[in-house]
Amino acid sequence: MQEASVGYTQTKKHQIKEKIQLESGKKFGPIEVAYETYGTLNQEKNNAILVCHPLTGDAHAAGYHEGDQDPGWWDNMIGPGKAFDTEKYYVICSNVLGGCKGTTGPKSTNPETGEPYALDFPVITIKDMVKVQKKLIDHLGINKLFAVTGGSMGGMQALQWAVTYPEAQKFCIPIATTAKSSPQQIAFNEVGRRAIMSDPNWNQGNYYDQEPPKNGLSLARMIGHITYLSERSMRKKFGRRLQDKKDLSFDFTTDFEVESYLKYKGKSFVKRFDPNSYLYLTRAIDYFDLTDEGERTLTEALSKVKCKFLVVAITSDWLYPRYQSKEIVRALESQDIEVEYSEIRSSYGHDAFLLEPGQLKHLISSFLSKITVSDVLQRDIPLINKDTSIQKAAEKMINTGLTHLPVVEDSNKLVGLITAWDISKAVAENHESLEEIMTEKVITASENESIRSVVAKIRSNNISALPVVDEKDKVIGLVSSDILSQLADEKHPVPGTD
Repeated sequence: MQEASVGYTQTKKHQIKEKIQLESGKKFGPIEVAYETYGTLNQEKNNAILVCHPLTGDAHAAGYHEGDQDPGWWDNMIGPGKAFDTEKYYVICSNVLGGCKGTTGPKSTNPETGEPYALDFPVITIKDMVKVQKKLIDHLGINKLFAVTGGSMGGMQALQWAVTYPEAQKFCIPIATTAKSSPQQIAFNEVGRRAIMSDPNWNQGNYYDQEPPKNGLSLARMIGHITYLSERSMRKKFGRRLQDKKDLSFDFTTDFEVESYLKYKGKSFVKRFDPNSYLYLTRAIDYFDLTDEGERTLTEALSKVKCKFLVVAITSDWLYPRYQSKEIVRALESQDIEVEYSEIRSSYGHDAFLLEPGQLKHLISSFLSKITVSDVLQRDIPLINKDTSIQKAAEKMINTGLTHLPVVEDSNKLVGLITAWDISKAVAENHESLEEIMTEKVITASENESIRSVVAKIRSNNISALPVVDEKDKVIGLVSSDILSQLADEKHPVPGTD
């Protein structure tokens, strides 16, 4: 399918009225969450992907806002035909707690004072951000996400999701990230914070009714941006070329192109980001440590996760180097948790997860195409005993919203299948028992069967759902044509299938 844009989008808001318990022990609320969605949530609500944004990202991940010239920050990855194909998936992105693009943060109004929170805003963590995201996902009526993904700080959130809510996603795709911030990473963040707090206009965070600390924030961004690039990319992009001059000035004005570039990045950043948010979010990154400051090993921290992983690193990333991703992989493998490790081969440095959509699309599409029935089946489905009355069967179908229900006998052994059409027919023709209306020769699927194999059964028999059974024909779940047909991809065939 040809890639396309999701078009014009709008940011939505969700109110969390009750206070939440923060990792610091404080209770905080109410909280307003800004989020955007792309694509359509299917009937089973099992095609949702949560995209977690990096440090300076926001909820606007794809498409265009009215009047904007530039699309969302991950537009090259989200949309029809792209890595997160909105013809298949329902993609969600929310601004994190502590942010400055719609979700409650330091510049939001404190309802108790009527003034911006400023430094009265509580110190937050990645776990707190994820807790707020979980509230949003619950509000959307999604019991289990298809995947959670993100790069850099977004990758930390994806990992935290897998640890805090092990049953809440099928796949986890952390990109260019770490399981705990290193001393060097903390050091760069601290220098950036000191740049902001040393600006005379910072005023202990109380600058919202006056000139903000633009110079400090600009400098913090310049420092941070250096860490997002690689030496090779800077040499290739700038070299030692002079900016709009032929000779050195022999003073402290701008001589080199790289100086001009960093000043441009800093100046443009202050137009869209709140300095206090930068302080809070970088502090949350510093505090991120799945081992709880050494209270447990990383293996122990990841011991209860239930999802499959694709861990992606970048060859030229020196901010979050590859060894940190490999530590995550080794910890998962030691627990026999399914994990794939891949690398983006790029000279761009840490920013490659934003700048190499072709490689990343291939890695993600290939990973998601290897799923089996066990990854997408609905396990907690009601079963109908063959002696159940038609009225009771109809009530159960209405209450669950399912249009197909397996009929079983003792020990949950499959003996038939009834559909909403069968129930309608039974009422119209005054049938009295399920055996008169149910389909007895039922086409089934097994847990380890490939997606493409099951899709072939569905298409060739013109059916919309299959019971999933074990080797003794006991029903263990149900798969629908909706999610299956979306996941079948001819360009990425599952190994072992035609």
